[in-house]
Amino acid sequence: MIGAIMSANLRSYPCLGLSAETKRSLRTRKKNVVGMKKQQQQKIRKFIVNELGGQYEEVFNDVKLELRNWFTAKAVRTVLYQLYEMNPPQYMWLHNFIAENDPADGKLFLRTLAKESQDIAERVMITRLHLYGKWIKQCDHAEIYKEISDENLELMRERLLETIVWPTDDKITE
Repeated sequence: MIGAIMSANLRSYPCLGLSAETKRSLRTRKKNVVGMKKQQQQKIRKFIVNELGGQYEEVFNDVKLELRNWFTAKAVRTVLYQLYEMNPPQYMWLHNFIAENDPADGKLFLRTLAKESQDIAERVMITRLHLYGKWIKQCDHAEIYKEISDENLELMRERLLETIVWPTDDKITE
């Protein structure tokens, strides 16, 4: 696979000045990769798996994790803004810390932050909990359900209109 990607990239950059031997070896590698893929596809046995995502018995742990991570990232942005207003040195420190550590993985981010600066980590955790509490109070589950339902209906209508073949006016003009 890498050989195929490499040869495609090299063709788009002819100025690299590759020798004929290098080009030949890349083509050979590409053929070998394609041949191995076909062999692997023939060996794959097909069977039904009933433990894929989307089953009705799913407990939505992945959604819970995404929510926690999202609230962590939002709390980090909030604390960063507060520090910008009140404590520029801590703001710079946290800004640099965020540049090196991604808040998208909330638990890992907070664990690392707590090792570096316990007080800022606690502030982010408290802010995260506060933001979640505010969201829960404002969250109207029935409204969200209706919005999802309406959006689904709108998308299905759009798709239906895209697939309809409307009669042309060519016959009328002739």
